[in-house]
Amino acid sequence: MGKRKRERVLNDNEAKAVQRMIRVSPQKLNLVAAMIRGKKVASALADLEFSRRRISGQVRKTLQSAIANAENNHDLDVDSLVVAEAHVGKALVMKRFKPRARGRASRIIKPFSNLTIVVREVEESA
Repeated sequence: MGKRKRERVLNDNEAKAVQRMIRVSPQKLNLVAAMIRGKKVASALADLEFSRRRISGQVRKTLQSAIANAENNHDLDVDSLVVAEAHVGKALVMKRFKPRARGRASRIIKPFSNLTIVVREVEESA
């Protein structure tokens, strides 16, 4: 009498990976996510490898996780995968205070982000 199996949210030709609590602002992470949206996974991995942004390494690890999920869990062909979605969400924000002149203090916000990458298998058109 276990729980019933939950219905699959994605299509049969899709796989996803989620990374939570990434220590970067959502705005900066979205710039890197926009760089890989809609590309073939080989091209997206190459772009992330040579990107100069600090966060591109973690985005690359998340994309590799989505590729591994597609290959191992859903039996999809790695060579025909495309980054279907790469969306960024807000996570918590740490608030800190920094001393300033004349006995005052200013607020420093340290935001976190969530990243979801969905890869989709597409048929090669001749």
